[in-house]
Amino acid sequence: MKKKSDKSALNIQNGVEPLPNINPYLKPPKKAEIKDPEYYIKGILDGNLSVLSKAITLIESYKHEHRILARIIVEKCLPYSGNSIRIGVTGVPGVGKSTFIEHFGQLIVNKNHKLAVLAVDPSSEKTKGSILGDKTRMENLSVHPNAFIRPSPSGCTLGGVARRTRESIILCEAAGFDVIMIETVGVGQSETVVNQMVDVFLLLMLAGSGDELQGIKRGIMEMADIIVITKADGDNIKRCEIAAHEFKNALHYMPLPESGWTPQVLTCSSITGFGMNELWQMLQQYFELVKSTQYFNIRRNTQAKHWMYETFNDLIKEELLQNKELNQIIAQYEQLVLNNKISSIAAAEAIFQKFIDSLKSKNH
Repeated sequence: MKKKSDKSALNIQNGVEPLPNINPYLKPPKKAEIKDPEYYIKGILDGNLSVLSKAITLIESYKHEHRILARIIVEKCLPYSGNSIRIGVTGVPGVGKSTFIEHFGQLIVNKNHKLAVLAVDPSSEKTKGSILGDKTRMENLSVHPNAFIRPSPSGCTLGGVARRTRESIILCEAAGFDVIMIETVGVGQSETVVNQMVDVFLLLMLAGSGDELQGIKRGIMEMADIIVITKADGDNIKRCEIAAHEFKNALHYMPLPESGWTPQVLTCSSITGFGMNELWQMLQQYFELVKSTQYFNIRRNTQAKHWMYETFNDLIKEELLQNKELNQIIAQYEQLVLNNKISSIAAAEAIFQKFIDSLKSKNH
């Protein structure tokens, strides 16, 4: 019988020796230390961007102890918030949202304003991960002393808006930022959510993409206060002018917003800077109008009430998910639905009733 060779693939071979650490003095990263609430509050009010970033991380955390701490920080910072203009920026992927914010943002900070950009990055439905690469597309703005860019994963929130964006706005305002820009992923229903956070809504569009003739997406068009046709440079200038004309015609068929502001259309270029100053002047006109009619305050109050109910709904969902007994009941009804023993609506009503019964039993 032939002796089996030690080199045979049937034998377990030694693996590759691990490479030594290039830097022997390199220590493993320390676990982030959670500080006292006063540490974060003082740092935010002092304009410390490092502390601001840490506080926003607490807001975005799903850990119960982080959420409690974040709530204290937000409540303490609330009296120092509200002194900013909040601008929503949306548009289809590829329209150049990040490039637009990079150049328009530089114009804002050069006018001695402090700008915070909350850029929402889409999360993978499979891995739940995000690239968070918006800072890499805003190289100059990200290093400006009067700018703060915070890319945040959208998580599981509807339409791609970060779970605690509104609370992040409050902290940024308390830190002294007087212009807040929120960039959405531009995939549909996120625009509706962002519209409940901002004072003015910018819709970025491309010329020649077909969108100007494709039914003019009525829902988004009705929310837009200003439509900006991007990439108006080089050979594309004429196409942008045609697109702007078509959008202006389309806006005539839209009802006048409650603000009394007539939605405007303009063209701009992030490369040449064309149209950027005109856009800033247009924003000043918008805020002058809505503040003179008190619509600005009315809208802010309506938004605050809206987010109270949204947070209430979130807390109910969290309570449901953390209730072990209820989760077992949910699993049982889930199987009944899958086996066509009960309708989805009837199952939901039954689960809800079980939840109500459990609350009653706790009170007795």
